[in-house]
Amino acid sequence: MSTITMLRMAGQKPSIAQTLRKVPIFSGINDSQLEFLTARTVEKKYGSGEIIFSEGDPCAGLFVVQSGNARIFKSAASGREQVLAIEGPGSSVAELPVFDGGSYPASAQALNDATMLFISKQAFQSLCLQHPEVALKVLKVVGARLRRLVGIIEELSFTTVRHRLTALLLRLAKDAKKNSDGAVAIVLGVTNQELAAQLGTVRELVSRNLSRLQAEGLIQMDGRTIVIPDVSKLAEELQNAS
Repeated sequence: MSTITMLRMAGQKPSIAQTLRKVPIFSGINDSQLEFLTARTVEKKYGSGEIIFSEGDPCAGLFVVQSGNARIFKSAASGREQVLAIEGPGSSVAELPVFDGGSYPASAQALNDATMLFISKQAFQSLCLQHPEVALKVLKVVGARLRRLVGIIEELSFTTVRHRLTALLLRLAKDAKKNSDGAVAIVLGVTNQELAAQLGTVRELVSRNLSRLQAEGLIQMDGRTIVIPDVSKLAEELQNAS
């Protein structure tokens, strides 16, 4: 069991250094590098729903999620949103504009009460100049993000709302425990409006498709709890819809 896990179990918040050790782009840095970074890191707290930075803002630096979750999203002029990612503790946010000098390409919002670690653009660039291996790790993380964004574009372009919703339910089911009868219960931690933003659609279509899946016996709904009686049948429905 890691030190961070044990601290959480004891109800204590991990230190800045412990959180930075978890971040993929900082993994493997030595003690002197970590000390350099920690001394230049600022802790910032955000309430649920508070904007961390907005699309188009000049990039001041990158953020690391220490606790809570950050929602990364794009907004249209109509107000409709597309969620690009939900980042949890140990995830870095906004590495790209730190490198290319551009503005933030998307907005970030605290999905719940969150603590973020802020590292200025100047401090991060200085670390990369002194330790080029950090820059290589950033390229790896940015590459993975690009692949994920390509996947989002593919889903939005070539699949239906029902397909995307079913795929999301199956992903959530993987992390849920099966009941004695083989059914899986999922508690949705977000509203249908937020689900719509994640799926690239509107709330009404999410509600309509959930109702249809329930009418077909593929799911059972009780408030924010969704029970999947037979995961294999839901998976078969996804395959047929492909």
